[in-house]
Amino acid sequence: MDEFKCISGQQALALIEEGAAIVDIRDSDSFTQNHITNAVQLNNENLQDFIRDSDMDKPLIVCCYHGFSSQNAAAQLAHVGFDAVYSLNGGFEAWQAEHPDKCSR
Repeated sequence: MDEFKCISGQQALALIEEGAAIVDIRDSDSFTQNHITNAVQLNNENLQDFIRDSDMDKPLIVCCYHGFSSQNAAAQLAHVGFDAVYSLNGGFEAWQAEHPDKCSR
């Protein structure tokens, strides 16, 4: 099943509290400046290692800048076998505005 779901920040927070993994596909500088707490930066260099080392049964939330690029990445991750993939609506910008206490530098 090559499908993913778009979810709100509140839905994402509930999944994170239940143990969902978070990947951030923004560039390294943006990720270093600030990101969702416990997020892993995902890029072309570490993608294969991430896929190999991940629990594909665990929910996976994909975050980008504004919620658009993450949809393509979420579709690709669903295609390679992740069972429950979610794209964060509004991306990191919306998350940071809604949940500033759930961000790390």
